[in-house]
Amino acid sequence: MMTPALAQESELEAVQLYSDEQLVEMFEDNSHLRQVEQVDRCQLIQDIEAQAALEKRPTYQFLYGDMLAWGVCYERDVEQGIHYMQIAADQGLIYALEQLGRYYHEGTLVQPDIHRAIVYLREAASLGNLAAQKRFADIMIAGKGSPYDFPHAYHWLHNAVTGDEEQHREIRDKLNQLARLMPASAVQQARQKNL
Repeated sequence: MMTPALAQESELEAVQLYSDEQLVEMFEDNSHLRQVEQVDRCQLIQDIEAQAALEKRPTYQFLYGDMLAWGVCYERDVEQGIHYMQIAADQGLIYALEQLGRYYHEGTLVQPDIHRAIVYLREAASLGNLAAQKRFADIMIAGKGSPYDFPHAYHWLHNAVTGDEEQHREIRDKLNQLARLMPASAVQQARQKNL
């Protein structure tokens, strides 16, 4: 007969550390926090922290920062969480750039700062992040950015690739709004493959 402690132990499985590719997939569908907390039951927290702090891997810095900021498997530490997200963004991790841009745009965990939002979102958009491209265009359409950024916002959206028909409509609407704010020659230039 199995004791309750042994039965519980047998339910636990050893969890392997995530590859960078696995983390990127989780970031793309925003399942990373659920994975570490609910699926893996916080078994990897020491390894995650070591990969972030000692190995300085951007994917793990972002994961660790997000976990700290939202109190997932760790005591909540928003300041330290944003710090680690910032380190990952400084190394060019597209998901950290987009998330910090969104946070500064919305005022999530930080004070709203449209200038910082634009910096992060412009970089993530230039690297092909569709969420950043759409949000960056929204900021331009709202008149909060520089007219010099309009052609970039248009260019990135015009060249975006998605199989989702709703996103196609959303992109088309944003392109029409941007085109109304730009000279026709700038729109034509922004439609080119390379800007």
